[in-house]
Amino acid sequence: MTYISTMRMIALTCALGLMAGCTSKDDLSEPPLPMGNFLLGHNIIVADKAQKGPLSREATADEWETALKSAMEVRFKRYAGDRYFHIGTHVDAYVLAVPGIPLVAAPKSVLIISINIWDDQTRKKLTDEAVQLTVFEHSEKNTFILGSGLTNSREAQIENLSRNAARMIQRRLLENPEWFGLPPLPEQSGESKTIIGANN
Repeated sequence: MTYISTMRMIALTCALGLMAGCTSKDDLSEPPLPMGNFLLGHNIIVADKAQKGPLSREATADEWETALKSAMEVRFKRYAGDRYFHIGTHVDAYVLAVPGIPLVAAPKSVLIISINIWDDQTRKKLTDEAVQLTVFEHSEKNTFILGSGLTNSREAQIENLSRNAARMIQRRLLENPEWFGLPPLPEQSGESKTIIGANN
């Protein structure tokens, strides 16, 4: 993805984020969703080419890699299947919201990542191409009116985005339950389910 297209995407997702007022419940306190024979293998995070969006606080590659690796392990180490799956996550771009003016300029934080999945047993890459995901920073604090730049520190934004990214990755994995020895999802309204190999 080019720099210009990434910046356009960030601008669009930030605008959409202003309309996303709901908060996200921490589902880690609930029983984990079934993932069949899933066992986390390599948890690879690469952030050395992450592009910082406009009006964003700074974050280093090491900060993103550390936070995402931790969030992924917290979520996926709960599973004790008998078949390793490797997850590669690339940080494409981010915005860590700066303080703004309530009701006028309430900046939102956003993280754009791309993921690839490998089956260790078959040594097969399961994603035809990298799957890009856009992650917003919904947290327990009400950031809809104030914006996360006013309510959360830079470190808290990184942590929230990383935790939400891990949750979104899991949801995308579960769009292909047959990978993990689970029954495939039923077709809905005569249309096939979304395939994670498609870049959307």
